[in-house]
Amino acid sequence: MRQFRYLRRFWPIKTDFGTYKIVTPGKISPPRSVPSHIAKPTYYESGTPPLPLLRPEIKKDNEIKKMRSSCKLAANVLDEIGRIIHVGQTTDELDAVIHELVIANGAYPSPLNYKHFPKSVCTSVNNVACHGIPDDRPLQDGDIVNVDITVFLDNYHGDCSKTFLIGQVDKKGCDLVEATQVCLEAAIEICKPGQSFSAIGAAIQKKARELKFSVVPAFIGHGIGSYFHGPPDIYHFRNNYPGVMDVGMTFTIEPVLSQGTGEIGVLEDNWTAITLDNSRTAQFEHTVLITPKGCEILTIPD
Repeated sequence: MRQFRYLRRFWPIKTDFGTYKIVTPGKISPPRSVPSHIAKPTYYESGTPPLPLLRPEIKKDNEIKKMRSSCKLAANVLDEIGRIIHVGQTTDELDAVIHELVIANGAYPSPLNYKHFPKSVCTSVNNVACHGIPDDRPLQDGDIVNVDITVFLDNYHGDCSKTFLIGQVDKKGCDLVEATQVCLEAAIEICKPGQSFSAIGAAIQKKARELKFSVVPAFIGHGIGSYFHGPPDIYHFRNNYPGVMDVGMTFTIEPVLSQGTGEIGVLEDNWTAITLDNSRTAQFEHTVLITPKGCEILTIPD
């Protein structure tokens, strides 16, 4: 997941954001180790990913097969987290569970040391819009938390995320989460060969506005494969990004919606992005493959 640092307000909406606790970052434990037998991405030690491709990649059949495997694993891990996540659990404990699930399946947790990110998953709670670092804060009754999982399996990344409801979430929080999932579904529905990449953003912004939420423009989807991030850039608001979808392309769609203005700031850890008005955000993400008849969601669990 990449950060697009241009901040823009689209339209003023709600000022009463409901009942929840504003999050401030807690204590972060040391990064977890990865066994020597696990194949690792090039940034494993340096923290520096390779330069991105110059244009969207058309994957061959064997590459698509590997993408299906990595995406299926990411989806299955996320599905398992949905069964065990609970009030009182810290996001650091979630990181530990996810880390062990990923390496137990012979994969590497892609976020770990990517541009020096210190943990194996992103966990973004309430007013944390994106790139939340797992820490010692226990999840509280009424929280919403996005869990963003990417795995590196057989030299290919698979990426997905979901926002979970913790305990009894108020109606405004539930509406936000539901609307974000609806926006992702609306975007996936239009994907097909010959469709412009920019149409994704138009579809998401239209649906978000109908549902009276803001798109957070600072975070975008991306091409994915043997690289974590590459072209195309997938903006989640109306835009003029060039190019069209073609059979064999794989990329993520991952809109972040806010109850408020959509403006964010990044904390001193250089990762944690929070809303400037303390409104809650939600995010959902799938990796998709463009097929001759439309698109295939690769991040569907068994």
